[in-house]
Amino acid sequence: MLRWAKTTPRRAALPLTTNTTISAAPPIAALHSLHRRAVPGVPTVTGTGEDAVGADLGFSKGRWLSNWGTSHPPPPPQSVASPGRGVGFYPSKFPIKGGKASATAAAAAAGTQTTNLSPRRQGHNICGAAPAGNNFKRTLSTTTPTNATSLVFPPDPRMYTASFAFFEALWDAGVTHCFVNLGSDHPSIIEAMVKGTREKKGQFPRIITCPNEMVAMSMADGYARLTNKPQCVIVHVDVGTQGLGAAVHNASSGRAPVLVFAGLSPFTQEGEMRGSRTEYIHWIQDVPDQKAIVAQYCRYAAELKTGANVKQMVNRALQFASSAPQGPVYLCGAREVMEEEIKPYSLRQEMWKPVELGGLPKSAVKDIAEALAGAEQPLLITGYAGRNHAIPAALVELANTVKGLRVLDTGGSEMCFPADHPAWLGLRFGNEESIRTADAILVLDCDVPWIMTQCKPRDDAKVYHIDVDPLKQMMPLFYIHSLARYRADALTSIEQLTALLRSDEGLKAKVTGEASEKRWSALEAEHKKRLETIASKAQPLEDGGFGTGHLCTKLKELCPKDTIWAIEAVTNTGFVHDNLQPTLEGSWINCGGGGLGWSGGGALGIKLASDYEAKLKGEKGKFVVQVVGDGTFLFSVPGSVYWIAKRYNIPVLTIVLNNKGWNAPRKSLLLVHPDGLGSTATNEEINISFDPVPDYSGIAKAAAGGDLFAARVDKAADLEGVLKKAIEAVQGGQTAVLDCKVALGC
Repeated sequence: MLRWAKTTPRRAALPLTTNTTISAAPPIAALHSLHRRAVPGVPTVTGTGEDAVGADLGFSKGRWLSNWGTSHPPPPPQSVASPGRGVGFYPSKFPIKGGKASATAAAAAAGTQTTNLSPRRQGHNICGAAPAGNNFKRTLSTTTPTNATSLVFPPDPRMYTASFAFFEALWDAGVTHCFVNLGSDHPSIIEAMVKGTREKKGQFPRIITCPNEMVAMSMADGYARLTNKPQCVIVHVDVGTQGLGAAVHNASSGRAPVLVFAGLSPFTQEGEMRGSRTEYIHWIQDVPDQKAIVAQYCRYAAELKTGANVKQMVNRALQFASSAPQGPVYLCGAREVMEEEIKPYSLRQEMWKPVELGGLPKSAVKDIAEALAGAEQPLLITGYAGRNHAIPAALVELANTVKGLRVLDTGGSEMCFPADHPAWLGLRFGNEESIRTADAILVLDCDVPWIMTQCKPRDDAKVYHIDVDPLKQMMPLFYIHSLARYRADALTSIEQLTALLRSDEGLKAKVTGEASEKRWSALEAEHKKRLETIASKAQPLEDGGFGTGHLCTKLKELCPKDTIWAIEAVTNTGFVHDNLQPTLEGSWINCGGGGLGWSGGGALGIKLASDYEAKLKGEKGKFVVQVVGDGTFLFSVPGSVYWIAKRYNIPVLTIVLNNKGWNAPRKSLLLVHPDGLGSTATNEEINISFDPVPDYSGIAKAAAGGDLFAARVDKAADLEGVLKKAIEAVQGGQTAVLDCKVALGC
């Protein structure tokens, strides 16, 4: 029922028309008021049917409806519709499309008329009605003032909300993809998405639907880790924020620049503002401090409190995300704030660049260079410096200059040093003989260079630490015994050291000559022996089975040379790295933290990034392989991962290392209780067994609607043939999952 606040002559309701222009419309300024008060000439709307709209809704394609006169009570609950649907009054400039009849305001007859409407979908669903063909009916009884017409609210293409400005800010800052899991806090976000994808094609972030928040965050993480470009995740209030779970930990530890946005429960409940509460769940999801759920993992967490500065807030968050140490940031905003209409504006994007780190002080360069040049067994330990794809080449130059320098990777989160260089020591988690014997150690962008209870440097070793975060400010306990520590850019620092070692005559004398050449020859011999030892351990087993080493040898042999490896192999990571032996920058990306399940979404994000970046250059994206333990595969939420892979055509090859359980807990047990009761207990007894064994590839195939290459391999004799078929399938655009039964310890 449309009732006006004062008595007026009655006129008939106007049927929906095709391209009808309405004239002589009453003022609508009151519709945009933020206070509920009596306004002459503004209707109260009620109705029947699943899409009827009432004053408590406050939405009509983004337009405000809730400012009816206080003399008229709110409509009954059945009149409240879902967000974005409504009936009301609108100015004359915008034609209305829909319906079969054609009429104008001047043609309306006097009196009251009941009209049954069944609008058609033309661009938007006017009035929230179903598409043509549905039997949806709606009845409106109207009493209108002279020279006014009741009609369905059309969308206003000029409407510019905080939500739309939010997406504009993302795009202008270089964010190209949003990984979303939407909810009741996102009506204006959804409106902005539709508006943006229709009106700003090619200049609006691509929206990727993710049925699980962990997967969404992991995709953004993988994308950002490969490209060093921040991406966005949008989740649903507090529950969606909690759904991010371990993925926020991974992004923080792995220093992945990701912006997370979540809505907040509306802060009004009587229709005071557009976006006010309309659903039961808005009370249940109203929590005291939503930011606190993830704040300790974030570089920055804040609430958007007005649309007036939404772009500044987005850019401030992205500055934190992209400045070293990089990591996730979190923004949240209530529906009322995100619905706010604002004047379009833009920022000078060059004013919002991240903070840049500088190099080493001159004195530090001299001290470290002298220590390396004068050492008999110099060692460089790194972990994540390879995020900058120029680092591997820079480290090669340093190793070629300081002949005898060895390079150890202790984190494996990025490819930092090529395996084909004589200085390569491989990947070890804080326990390696070279740490015990080195007389000079340079720690470069590394979280855990050694584990004191397992391995530590000799007492007279000269240790220096260069890091984007040398104090590890988010770790309550961290220290290494170093002579000096510097917050500096890794690439700049290495280039400074190499330049001084090559230009200073005194240092040049130390790193050249007969002694230097002997150290180089010894390195080459050690490297050759290391590779031979790795190869000897990667042979098929006598019973016809195979271990992770043999499997990865075959993967290296058969996959394209520029394959990107997304690794989450846990206890098998050393075997994987030893046998894949990555040599290309950006070709190895490991989970940055301890939140198992990263690699499912991570691999998709890496592949999506590779394809997108390559397309910009007119090239083809790289082949991506996920290598994951069986328990970790289950953590990755494969039901969502492989649906997304199919939906968005993101083909990857997944290798599941099936060793029938979680073996990491057994390793942890034996490190503390080597002779305890559990040391002789079965996997079933210590509750780490996966028996019966799940059908891992079958799970993935079901999620992809059956369109996925799935196979299981138990014998070494079958491995090469199945791998070739799987690789061919992925290169043809179909995701493949291989369930590989691997032996332990090889």
